[in-house]
This record gives sequence, structure tokens and C-alpha cells, in this order.
Amino acid sequence: MFKEFDYDNKPVVDIVNDMIIDAVKNGGSDIHFDPTDDDLNVRIRIDGALLDYAKVPATVKKNLITRIKIISGMNITETRLPQDGAIKGLIENLDVDLRVSSLPTVDGEKIVIRILDYRMSLNGLESIGLSKVNYDKINALIKKPNGIIMVTGATGSGKSTTVYSMLQVLNTMERNIITVEDPVEMKIAGINQVQVMSEIGLTFSNTLRSILRQDPDIIMIGEIRDDETARIAVRASITGHLVLSTIHTNNSLNTIERLLDMDVERYLLGSALSGIISQRLVKKLCPKCRSARPTNPYEKNLFQKVLNIDVQEIYTPVGCDECINGYKGRTAIHEVLEINQDIRDAIVNNVRKEELRNLVYGKSENTLIKDGLTKVMDGITSMDEILRVIDVNDDFGTNEKELKDAVIGKTSNLNKEEEEKDLKDDTHHLKNPFIKNNIETL
Repeated sequence: MFKEFDYDNKPVVDIVNDMIIDAVKNGGSDIHFDPTDDDLNVRIRIDGALLDYAKVPATVKKNLITRIKIISGMNITETRLPQDGAIKGLIENLDVDLRVSSLPTVDGEKIVIRILDYRMSLNGLESIGLSKVNYDKINALIKKPNGIIMVTGATGSGKSTTVYSMLQVLNTMERNIITVEDPVEMKIAGINQVQVMSEIGLTFSNTLRSILRQDPDIIMIGEIRDDETARIAVRASITGHLVLSTIHTNNSLNTIERLLDMDVERYLLGSALSGIISQRLVKKLCPKCRSARPTNPYEKNLFQKVLNIDVQEIYTPVGCDECINGYKGRTAIHEVLEINQDIRDAIVNNVRKEELRNLVYGKSENTLIKDGLTKVMDGITSMDEILRVIDVNDDFGTNEKELKDAVIGKTSNLNKEEEEKDLKDDTHHLKNPFIKNNIETL
């Protein structure tokens, strides 16, 4: 992946163009320009991991940063404050849509270019990695005439892609759809999109008040960031509007708690909330080089506990000339919760967290861990990836001593010789920090 440029003879304009084109063609999501005392380190994020790409010498560093700021519309004389910009158009016949951010550090300005790829959103819900159960649930949710649907997850977990995919389904001539976003990441014909500009007072909350006077059928809020926006969104959903929005939480239960922490009245939230879609992004195994291996005792017990299935073999990454360390591309794992009457009553009546957890997850057909392990079983991703993005202990609670016992062999049905052989074969897997942490805390 590392590339050498002829910085002495090649124009900076061409170097910047080559870097952007390489990142786009290799499926990168971000380009990082990290300043140091001596040079500028360039890294590209591919499938969620940052990879070293180039090292720009100090003699070229300033000119390269200036070039990026010029084409993204930033103020090149301002180096003391953060700035945001955008690059949209053709670069050497390649159509790109980029978001650029600069941040002053002690070693100079750090630049991050985010590469926006809307292909999955444009292809609709079928293309975002949903299982049939979750696909049917989301279709049922967006057919409701009112209510609020929350899409949750960490930064960079694909929330916007999921929301835009739902808007593609909802976007018909009969509906008036209005969005309020910061920034507007993808322009969609037939949808009225509003760009937030806080510096002039055009905030999420102020815009939402005006939107409600525009006779909307569907409202999309880019992100619920404060108490006022949350309250207005919930009130809009109970007055006959379907509201879609995103929020930074880990799962369905945390989303309910977070909205209540934002001073949303319990009786309103219980009436308004229709569904919660939680998601994570995981790397996909390369279908060309993936290799099957036996499951170890920990994994066997995990599959049995979560899916009630005896899984003897799963796939593991290998690595070839068509992938990076055995992975190629990413997909999402989802947890889709439809709010039923029992959960509504529990929210309104302020039941204990343990009781609410049982209502949310007790009879759930699909949780993050279930969807993740199903994709491991199908050879789509690896166990390491699932354990990287999901806190298994948090999903199970604190009564999972049998998981620990399974790893150390106390409850295994294997005889002692078979246990020792299995554990020896899987020593490399048990050294995985994610599994190790889970074992130690159980």
C-alpha cells in the first residue's frame, strides 16, 4: 500500500490528485494527513483500519496542505482555528464527493478527507446487509404513518447509509419529505433538504419548528444532539409525522435511557417511539482465501448460548493478493427493536432497568450478538470482528460463568485429552485481547 512520490519533480497538484484517486479506487473511507516535526504522514482508512500510504517531506508539507485547503474552499491564511470544507466534482475524470476537515495541532494542521460513497444508499435497504427478519421489521416500521424511528451506533457505523436507504423507499410523489442535516451528505431528488448553519442561528431546533409549518409527511433529522431537538422531534412524531433520526448510543436499551436523559417526557416517549435500529460495521472475510477451522470451547458455548446451535467449524482470515489481511469490504450487523405495548408501558411507568432489559431483549428474535454470530456461521465475517465491535459481557449481563467454564474446560463434555488438544490448537485465539478481556471479566 505504501507509495513513493517524486516530490522534487512532480507538481503538488498532481500529488494531491493521485492520493485522492488511489484512496477512492482502493475503497478508502478517509485520508489522514498527520503532521510531525519532520514530515507529514499520510494514511488511508480501508475497511475501518488505517494503513500507511505515504510520507511527505517537510519541504513539501506546507504546499500540500495549502493545496487541499484551496480546492476544499477553506481560508488558507487561517491556521489557528479548525475549518470545514468540501470537494465535489471531477478529479482526472473521477467523480468524487469529499468532506474535508482541518485541525490545528502543535506540529501543524492535521487534515482529514472523508470520502462519501452513496452506492449502498442508492441501492436501497436490500444492499446494507440486513437479515430477512430485520429487513421485514424495518419495512414494517417505515410503513407506519407516524412515530419516531431511531438509528443508533458509533461514529462511522453506517447510520447515515441506513437512514438514506429508508428515505429512498419512502421517497414518492405523494409525500412531502423534509430533512435537516449537518452537513447534507447526499442530495436526493424529490426531497427538501436543509443545511444547518449554527453561526447564523439556523440550528436543528429552530429549523424543526419551521419545518412543522411546512406540512411535512416525513421528517429526517440528521442527528439528535441536544435536549430541545429531542423534545421537538418526539412531539412532531405524535402529531401525525413519521420522524427518522440518528443518535450516538450502543444499543436499543441505551437509546431509550439516553432519550429520557434528554428530558423527553416519559408519556410522550412511550407514545412516540416506534422502533430502534442499532448497528455496527464489521470487516467481511475475503471469499477467495478464507479458511475453515474448528471452533474452540469458548466459541462453541457462545453459539450454543446465543443461537442454540452446535457449530463445529467457522471461517478465519488468511490473506491474499486481492484483500488486506484476509478481509475485503465491510458489512453491517443490526439489532432492530419494534416497540410493543409492554415496552411502551414500561417506559411510561418508569420500571427498573432490569425489567426493561428483559422486555427489550427477553424474546428478541435478533440482537447485535445474534446477527453477528449468524454472519460468522455463514462465513461472512470472523469471530474476531464480532468480539471487536460487541461487548459480549454487556449483552449477557453478569451470570455467564459457564462461558468462562467452557474456556477452561470445567463444563466441556470432551475428555481431558480432547480438551487439552482443543485448547492447545486454539492458543492463538485465546490470546486475542477481546476474548481475553471477556474471560477475565466473567
